[in-house]
Amino acid sequence: MERTLLTLPEVAKILGISKERSYAISRDGLLPTIRIGRQIRVDQEQLDDWINNGGQALPGGWRRSGHE
Repeated sequence: MERTLLTLPEVAKILGISKERSYAISRDGLLPTIRIGRQIRVDQEQLDDWINNGGQALPGGWRRSGHE
């Protein structure tokens, strides 16, 4: 079974958000990520499931301190 692992800039393009936002939501544990050493990847299938299930909101709302 071949899996497609996406970089966070690729995920940002798919979600229509900035690269910075993709790193922020990854850091906050909102995206299903995989760490390969210092690199962060997102499994395409898990991302699709995450999107189909409505994603996950930032705790405290999107204007939470540090994410403006």
